[in-house]
Amino acid sequence: MGTRLEIHPQNPQPRLVQQAVQILEQGGIIIYPTDTVYALGCDIQNKKALERVCQIKGIDPDKALFSCICPDLKTVSEFAIHIGDGVFKMMRRACPGPYTFILEASKNIPKHFQSRRKTVGVRIVDHAITLALVRGLGRPILTTSLPDSGESYPTDPDEIYELYGKRVDMVVDGGWGGDQASTIIDCSRGDDDIEIVREGLGSLDIL
Repeated sequence: MGTRLEIHPQNPQPRLVQQAVQILEQGGIIIYPTDTVYALGCDIQNKKALERVCQIKGIDPDKALFSCICPDLKTVSEFAIHIGDGVFKMMRRACPGPYTFILEASKNIPKHFQSRRKTVGVRIVDHAITLALVRGLGRPILTTSLPDSGESYPTDPDEIYELYGKRVDMVVDGGWGGDQASTIIDCSRGDDDIEIVREGLGSLDIL
């Protein structure tokens, strides 16, 4: 059974955050809260951890469409290229927040993460625990929402631990989570060809 770790959602305790970061550094998988729903996460550099996430989600690693969480726009620019002025301004308005931006990937994205795609989904999350985790790790965290029931995402940490505690290395309990996923915006084709892939929690007023 994985560890359950309660961290304060507004003021994450550094000692506890470091425990979760160590799990990521060791190639483990964690479940943690974001500004949208609870998510599965691992070190973006760890191929075996990514494969475990795929097993939990029940998807083919070659077809997986995962995103990565970055701490800021400067880090995004290391993993994505050809970000137009219009897209960059939109991201500044939206971030941090409940959005996933699909951008053209740079060579800094690990091949096992990117697979055959030339794009990468990036998030800058407005949640203190998530931000502390990605800063502590020092590189992006692979992220994907927990499998939903077909109707909603699990929001109760007790339920999440019961469902997934045996399949992950740690469940970070930051209190009740949200039940609406991020808004996905495809910006990979430039300023003049932006596509709303999924309308979620993030308002479209940023466009």
